[in-house]
Amino acid sequence: MKNLLAATTAIVTLSMSTAWAQDELSLEGKTIGVAVVGTQHFWDREAFNGATSMVEELGGTVVAVDGGRDNQVHADNHDVLMNRGVDAVISILGDGSVEPKFEALQAADIPVFSVDHPSPYVANNTTSDNYYMGTTIGRYMADAMGGEGKVAVFNAFENSLRICGIRTGLWKYVLQDYPGIEILQPELAEEFANAPEDARRQTLDLLSQYPEGELDAIHVGCWDQPAIGVVQALEETGRTDVLVTALDGGPDTLEIMAEEGSPFVANVAQQPRLIGQTAAQNVARYFSGGELLPQTYVDVVPVNGSEEAKEAYRILGYGEIN
Repeated sequence: MKNLLAATTAIVTLSMSTAWAQDELSLEGKTIGVAVVGTQHFWDREAFNGATSMVEELGGTVVAVDGGRDNQVHADNHDVLMNRGVDAVISILGDGSVEPKFEALQAADIPVFSVDHPSPYVANNTTSDNYYMGTTIGRYMADAMGGEGKVAVFNAFENSLRICGIRTGLWKYVLQDYPGIEILQPELAEEFANAPEDARRQTLDLLSQYPEGELDAIHVGCWDQPAIGVVQALEETGRTDVLVTALDGGPDTLEIMAEEGSPFVANVAQQPRLIGQTAAQNVARYFSGGELLPQTYVDVVPVNGSEEAKEAYRILGYGEIN
């Protein structure tokens, strides 16, 4: 519980300091474009709502565009915002197709503030500490496995999204210290659309290849929606010998973790709404002449076991789990 208590303290401290700083910030008279790759997924929607609500709270006008989870549409939406003559752009997620759009906006003296997308063309990127997320979930999983066994990994985005590369890369880095743990090959690649059902089907196939006693864990390398389907497949087959770990810690997956006897044993929860709010505040800091570092890191909440899942659910504002 020590790590969770520290995270709770950090969240309270960050919230207090954010509230204090906000009194000094303003976007009065500014029009801010907010481009989001999509709003189907809880994380994306929360970050988007956090950014737009904070821009408005600070007195700015929002021009919002939604890519519908199509990376090219998301990229092209930045052209729409440029043509609208916005004063700045907050860009939430996306793959490499946004880079030339960022470059064009920078050339037009329209600063870009990204969320979960480091880029040389942005004034600032607001994100979770992905380095901590990757190493923490690696340690939690290795401990839950007793330092040995076979693990399968869903890892579709390590090479296409920088944040996923950091999280999965550092998970693998930690496992180098556990020679008794074997990462099964080939790695699995989840689909984004309907990820739980896709992962459920793939897990059923995996379990048929690795009968009881031959597979010890399944990890989802970048997020946790596929883990919902992984747990469903384990329950369907009556397998109780396989542990599940993942990253993001939205309310739906924390609820699964909190269930008694759940195979979903570890996660690291993010604060997407606070990330979006912080990005908007950084826009205001920029226009006020304040100094910004290239990266702003928002605290995460490590979750190890069902009791910590219940506590994380509470401190993140999702309600109570009895």
